[in-house]
Amino acid sequence: MYEEEIRKLLTSKKLIIGEDEVLKNARKGALAKVYLASNVKKTLNADLLKYAKISSFEVLDTKVANDELGTVCKKPFSISTIGMLR
Repeated sequence: MYEEEIRKLLTSKKLIIGEDEVLKNARKGALAKVYLASNVKKTLNADLLKYAKISSFEVLDTKVANDELGTVCKKPFSISTIGMLR
């Protein structure tokens, strides 16, 4: 569903990959959207939803497992969160 959108954004330098980087930018309020893998940790999901209310960014569930999300991003590792900068 969101895989095509993520593939298009890969060429732009607006994507942040990884839990730590996404959380850091969520705290700053620098994100427009966050894409989550279907098997993301519940604590991370709760934290991002909390920051989304404060900073008003979208949190989207991709319904894709983290290993497949890594493949979509052309990375050799699993990815649980992807953030898009404003």
